[in-house]
Amino acid sequence: MTAHLKSLHIYPVKSCHRVDLESAELEPWGLAGDRRWLVTDAAGRLRTQRELPRMALIRPAYTEGNGLRLTAPGMPDLILPPVSRAAGAAEATVTVWRFTGPAAAAGSEADAWVTDFLGLPSRLVRMDDTGARPTDPDYSRAEDRVSFADGYPLLLASASSLAALSDWIVEMGGEPVPMTRFRPNLVVEGTEPWAEDGWKRVSIGGQRFRVVKRCDRCVMTTVDPELGRFAGQQPLKALRKHRREDKAVYFAVNLIPDTVGALRVGAEFEVID
Repeated sequence: MTAHLKSLHIYPVKSCHRVDLESAELEPWGLAGDRRWLVTDAAGRLRTQRELPRMALIRPAYTEGNGLRLTAPGMPDLILPPVSRAAGAAEATVTVWRFTGPAAAAGSEADAWVTDFLGLPSRLVRMDDTGARPTDPDYSRAEDRVSFADGYPLLLASASSLAALSDWIVEMGGEPVPMTRFRPNLVVEGTEPWAEDGWKRVSIGGQRFRVVKRCDRCVMTTVDPELGRFAGQQPLKALRKHRREDKAVYFAVNLIPDTVGALRVGAEFEVID
């Protein structure tokens, strides 16, 4: 089998449900529309599924003109026009890990919606169209940028590595977990299990990427994204047994794009070095 891009995913609102795509535009800070929105607490600090697995039940969808629709169980649809400071939105100060900076406030109706669904005072904000954060300087260049993703523009996962991990989970008496637990942007098929650990540069459909580090995994991988709740100890238990190093466990790799343009499911995947 020729190695290829099996699937493409974005997460318009950080820590909320995914959107599956057949094609996407690659921008310097990741896939267009990925993690441009953020839910925060009342003080502007990010909220995530680590503490609120219910966030997985919030399903975002982009509307015409870069607006946003949110749906969730038991809630009326929330439909938002494009939000930006240039268009008059109030400025909000947000904190995402070590970064603190400005974002556009979605407004009181949006804040009330996420507060009602999550049961905690919350706000919804958007990164402006031209906005971006610095990437983690430990593994990147000074000019590299990211949206509201944790540290890097893209996460790439291998279907064969998931199959190997699922075998380990079954050996431990558990049920295989789907790739959705790991929230990748790019899933490749046709490579050897765990080969991604050694990749330095890769190409997908002619677009080039640096592979900057393996991704260390947290408790969010134990959230069932369809149920919005924690669902046992897997896959972390198997990862701790087989993929542990320096007190961290690893699955998938972080990428930084060196080119921009179109990506499409089925595109050829190539390891450059």
